[in-house]
Amino acid sequence: MGELYDFPAGTMAIGRLDRNSEGLLLLTTDGKVSYDILSHKYEKEYFVQVDGTITEQAIQQLKGGIEISLEGAIYKTMPCEANLIESPKDLPIENRKLRDARHGPMSWISITLREGKYRQVRKMTAAVGFPTLRLIRVRIGTFTLTLSKGETLKVTSFS
Repeated sequence: MGELYDFPAGTMAIGRLDRNSEGLLLLTTDGKVSYDILSHKYEKEYFVQVDGTITEQAIQQLKGGIEISLEGAIYKTMPCEANLIESPKDLPIENRKLRDARHGPMSWISITLREGKYRQVRKMTAAVGFPTLRLIRVRIGTFTLTLSKGETLKVTSFS
């Protein structure tokens, strides 16, 4: 498979999206910028479709921090923002349906973190009993998902 775009040498992704995740991805050639954005200084917001009708108790658990497995050890996530949301309709993403109502209910939540451990959001929702079905990163700092799949935008500063 060939390259999609002709990015400058040394271009790297800031953070990662696993194969089953979608959404905003920032690229840079500046390692200091990458390190800075990955630090706790910037929020990362995700819209998450979970299996089942999520409870207020589960949302409160997410907000307070959850114990997850990380590299063979137990890690407690930092407190975060978590809220029940309506199904996102105005995002520039594929309108794909994972399954229909006969397979059971689904809920959408917004989770905003200041950290980003390996598969953290998926592990958090599973730990409270509502596995992730779909994960979309919609914001990093002040940058929000506005471009359609495959589109790029050159940004000269991040603040």
